[in-house]
Amino acid sequence: MKKYSLFTLIVLMVMSCKDRNQQEIETKPYPETRKDLSVVDDYFGTQVADPYRWLEDDRSEETAAWVAAQNEVTFDYLSQIPYREQIKDRLTQLFDYPKYGAPRKRGEYYFFFKNDGLQNQSVLYRQKGLDAEPEVFLDPNTLSTDGTVALGSTTFSKDHKYMAYTLSKSGSDWVEIHVMDVETKEKLSDHIQWVKFSGATWTREGFFYSRYDAPKEGSLFSGKNEFQKVYYHRLGTDQSEDILVYGDTRHPLRYFSAGVSKDDRWLFIYAREGTHGTEVLYRPMESNEPFKTLFRGFDNDYSIVWCNQDRALIYTNQGAANFRLAELDLTEERPQLKDLLPEKKELLKGVSLGGNAIFAHYLKDASTRIYQYDMQGTWIREIELPAIGTASGLSGEPEDTELFYVFSSFNYPPTIFSYRLDNGESEVFRKTEVPFDPTDFEVEQQFFTSKDGTQVPMFIVYKKGMKKDGQNPAHLYAYGGFNINQTPGFSPTLVMFMEQGGVYALANIRGGGEYGETWHQGGMLENKQNVFDDFIGAAEYLIAQGYTCSDKLAISGGSNGGLLIGACMTQRPDLYAVCFPRVGVLDMLRYHKFTVGWGWAVEYGSSDVEEQFPYLYAYSPLHNIKEVCYPATMVMTADHDDRVVPAHSFKFIAELQARQVCQNPVVIRIDVDAGHGAGKPLSKTLDEMADMYAFLFWNTHTPVNYK
Repeated sequence: MKKYSLFTLIVLMVMSCKDRNQQEIETKPYPETRKDLSVVDDYFGTQVADPYRWLEDDRSEETAAWVAAQNEVTFDYLSQIPYREQIKDRLTQLFDYPKYGAPRKRGEYYFFFKNDGLQNQSVLYRQKGLDAEPEVFLDPNTLSTDGTVALGSTTFSKDHKYMAYTLSKSGSDWVEIHVMDVETKEKLSDHIQWVKFSGATWTREGFFYSRYDAPKEGSLFSGKNEFQKVYYHRLGTDQSEDILVYGDTRHPLRYFSAGVSKDDRWLFIYAREGTHGTEVLYRPMESNEPFKTLFRGFDNDYSIVWCNQDRALIYTNQGAANFRLAELDLTEERPQLKDLLPEKKELLKGVSLGGNAIFAHYLKDASTRIYQYDMQGTWIREIELPAIGTASGLSGEPEDTELFYVFSSFNYPPTIFSYRLDNGESEVFRKTEVPFDPTDFEVEQQFFTSKDGTQVPMFIVYKKGMKKDGQNPAHLYAYGGFNINQTPGFSPTLVMFMEQGGVYALANIRGGGEYGETWHQGGMLENKQNVFDDFIGAAEYLIAQGYTCSDKLAISGGSNGGLLIGACMTQRPDLYAVCFPRVGVLDMLRYHKFTVGWGWAVEYGSSDVEEQFPYLYAYSPLHNIKEVCYPATMVMTADHDDRVVPAHSFKFIAELQARQVCQNPVVIRIDVDAGHGAGKPLSKTLDEMADMYAFLFWNTHTPVNYK
């Protein structure tokens, strides 16, 4: 048999799928986007034009008119795809099954979330005992007519009499805190505003929370957030009476949050300059003395997972790239970390506690392993999971004898297991009944070689019986940043895609944390190009191995993953048929000037730093668009996204439309009354996924067949 190089195989596969019949859709002319050539920035001697700077003003009439005109083009295009409504109907069918969260015991009640099937938001239920009749405790669907008010965190007072909960509107990161009486379900008068990235941390008579000053008029969704502060709220009082516990006037660009020991003896303040790296301060709860520093600086991550009396358990990567669990005595003059669970070869993803036991959650090649230890770190057992996948949960009170966890995988719908601490037995507590057969689908994990020789894992999922003839539509997804792990998970959307012969691939590229801090650092700052090389290598592998070809390959990613797609499509536009940069960070020179973008500088670097500007400019998607033929592209963003402001997507599509030299459509879908993604109502999700996959199928020339 004749042997071919990887490059030759890719060329042959690309050529093999060029013979196709093109069916046309008429695309309306793109809106005229005004260029202001006078806007030029000087970065250490390099002149960089920014002609679409005016699109950063999301409140101007001109921007609003431009958004409306762009959406008119996009939705007119989508309306011409003949099977768009069929896709939405099928997605609606696939999502229409009861979805449950694991129960958690608080006082005499068990609380859990449930969605009947097509509810926009899941409902919080409670019941006295696992066999009792559940009752609705809090239904966020009643708080808005369109499902755009979402329930966020829920935390209970230590006596279980009250529950604090956060609500967000239209997907914004801004939340408001409210309080309910648990027994009567009465909403109390307590109302906390201007909160971001914080819930309520309860102590005896109230709770701590973190907030910003009220934003200036017109800057609610795009203004830079500075000077976060920690306050204490006493139950039953007005927010104006809340006590400032901690603030820092010297460092406006830091996050601050509070933690409390289980016995209310110690108060902790976490300080962060970005998405990783932690400084921890502490003092006795009753003291008004200045805080002392427990862990200084931002080179390592620290999280106090449990503290009672004077003993604290610390989850950290200090001296352990794969993380470890350590303990210390807070009464010591200079508390020192002592290993409880030393670093292992696998990543210690997290730690949970319940029933006087420690549960260590590890990742082995991006799949969960859970080990149980006693409170002194002595091994008890490994919890036997049903397959390769993702498990979460196993937390509770010291007196609990039964805990719960959820397991899922690509072809394993989320299943809730009860776990007995005395004998380690797991039993199915609630099985998800879905309107299809999950065993129809195959899951593989393959390893491919990236540009620099690094071995990178990738999950590949498809319907059994699929032929590797290079003719299958494929959807390649990755994230690649912020130490965030991508593990197997269940999605009805992927079922719809695979029913039509699609191949779904999840690449565990560098920048994530699947193999610890070394894997993370291999894809951040000056090493960010490794992330793009890994993703390009994943695409080439799928083509070379016959899963798909370039004319059938779609790529997508959101947020930092949107940056990934923007960079890869500008670096290798020949490699894909369809691209979906979703709520992406696409202007790498100005991202830090909006809302909390400054917090990402520890991951990306900043154009304000002379040594970091060159590599940011080299891959910034907005600044690397050339006059070439780009794949069919649908940029996706939302008008209330105050995490990655929509200006990134606005400027990117304006430049892309100006430089596209072929007939492949390059459009933008701008959702209204929606944000970065969290809390999105199901109705909006179904609309978005139907549009996305209709665009994907049409531009990969995939017939869609529904009886």
